[in-house]
Amino acid sequence: MPLYMTQFAYTPEAWAALVDNPEDRSAPVRELTESMGGRLIGWYLSMGDYDGLLIYEAPDDASAGAAVLAAARRGHLRATKTTPLFSAEEGMEIMRRAGGTPFRAPGQ
Repeated sequence: MPLYMTQFAYTPEAWAALVDNPEDRSAPVRELTESMGGRLIGWYLSMGDYDGLLIYEAPDDASAGAAVLAAARRGHLRATKTTPLFSAEEGMEIMRRAGGTPFRAPGQ
């Protein structure tokens, strides 16, 4: 099953609600990914441009996208960024395919 990483940033209002009433947000995220046919592998808070990230499996890009939209529609997320992840074996296949594909560079 394809693997994805979604980074997210909370709104100031969401942070205020979580500070006033802390809760484990991985539980509803797990339920959401499972409802889309996927599996939550990890949920983490972080520092920087994004407040956290999750690693999860989803049946396909549309399922991963639907899960992100379902979470974002509640208005507590300021930003999201979803990245497909590839195993070492998948990366090797990507490189092999790219190496065997002709492409003309600009000016050639």
